[in-house]
Amino acid sequence: MTAASEPTAFRLFQPENRTTSVVFASPHSGRDYPDAFLKRTILNEREVRSSEDAYVDQLFSSVSGHGAPLLVACAPRAFLDLNRGPEELDPALIEGVRRMSHNPRVASGLGVIPRVVANGRAIYRGKITLSETHQRLSGYWRPYHDALQGLLDQSLRNFHEAILIDCHSMPHEALENVCPPGAARPQIVLGDRFGAAAAGSVVEKVESAFSRAGFRVARNMPFAGAYITQHYGRPTRRQHAVQVEIDRGLYMDEKTLQPHDGYADFVSAMNGAIADIAAIGRADRRMAAE
Repeated sequence: MTAASEPTAFRLFQPENRTTSVVFASPHSGRDYPDAFLKRTILNEREVRSSEDAYVDQLFSSVSGHGAPLLVACAPRAFLDLNRGPEELDPALIEGVRRMSHNPRVASGLGVIPRVVANGRAIYRGKITLSETHQRLSGYWRPYHDALQGLLDQSLRNFHEAILIDCHSMPHEALENVCPPGAARPQIVLGDRFGAAAAGSVVEKVESAFSRAGFRVARNMPFAGAYITQHYGRPTRRQHAVQVEIDRGLYMDEKTLQPHDGYADFVSAMNGAIADIAAIGRADRRMAAE
C-alpha cells in the first residue's frame, strides 16, 4: 500500500518491439491510495485493501518480454472501480445523484465509486459530493480507458485484430459453490460473457495456455465479466476481450495480504501461460492456423 498526494492514473509497460495483437491490463491491482481518501475512510489498512487484486500486476510483469503491452491502474479499487461504467453512480453514496433503473452492482454498493469493500464493509461515513465524483472520473477513469482503447486501436491497425486479457484475482472462497461436492475447484476462471465478448477460438486458446501451465480452468462461473469485457468485447469487429480471474490462494495469504511460500513457483507457471497467450496474437501463428 502506498499513500500518495496525487497518484497517477496508470502505468504502461511497453515492449521494445510490439509483436502481438494481445494487450494485457490490470484494472484492480492499484495500490496508490490518495492521502485525502485515507483520511476520510473509516476502514483500517487491511480492510481498505481487501478489494485489491493484490500482486496481479506483478504476476503479469513478464508480459512486455513477450512483445505485448501491460496497462496497470495505479488508483485502488476502493477509490475508483475501473471495471464499472462512468454512469454507474450510487445515490446512496453520492450527493445529488438520482436513482435510475435498477443496477445490481450499484445497489450492492459496488458502483464506479464503491460504497463498500469486500464483505460489505462501508468505506465512508456519510456521502461524497458529485463534484468529487467527477474529479475521480476525469482524473483516473477516463485516462485509463483512453489508454486501453488506444492500445486496442494500435493492435487493430498493426495486426488487424485485438485481444484484451483483462487480469483479475478472486477470493478463494468465491469458488466454494462452483463445483459439485468432492470435485476439484477451478483455479482460473475465464469470462467472455458467455461468448458475447470473444470468439470461441480465442477463448479456447487462452484456456489451453493455462491448462498447459498446469491450471484447472473454468469458464464464466462464477465470473463472466463486467463492464470491461462488455464494453471492449466486439468479436464481430475482431476485437476480443477475455477476463481472467485467478484464485488468490494460489500465491498469497488472503488474511495478511502477503505472498506465501508458493509464490515463486506460481509465477513460474504463469510465465509459461503468458508466453503462450502472447503467441495467440502473432500474425505468423494466426496464418499457420488458417
